[in-house]
Amino acid sequence: MNETYLEVTFRHGRPVAAYYYLPRKRGQKSYRTKRIELGLVVDLSRDGQPIGIEITAPSKVTVAALNRVLTKLGLSRVTRDELAPLLAA
Repeated sequence: MNETYLEVTFRHGRPVAAYYYLPRKRGQKSYRTKRIELGLVVDLSRDGQPIGIEITAPSKVTVAALNRVLTKLGLSRVTRDELAPLLAA
C-alpha cells in the first residue's frame, strides 16, 4: 500500500475511532505503538517504520495536531480536505 488514507468508525452518527493509514510494504504489521500526542498513537513496524496513526479521540483531533505528528515522523502533512470525514462529524 503506497498511499495514505483515513478510515473512520461511526456509532450513532458520531466518530468513535479513526485510523490514518501510512504507506507500508505489503504484509507489514504493527509491532509496537508509541503515544505521540494526546489522542494520537503511532503504530510502528518491526523495523521501526511508522505504518499508521490511531486516532483515539476523533472528536478532539485537529489538523494541526496530526500535522505535528506527521512532521515529527518526517512524513507529508495532511490537508483539511483529507480529514473532512472526521472533522464533519
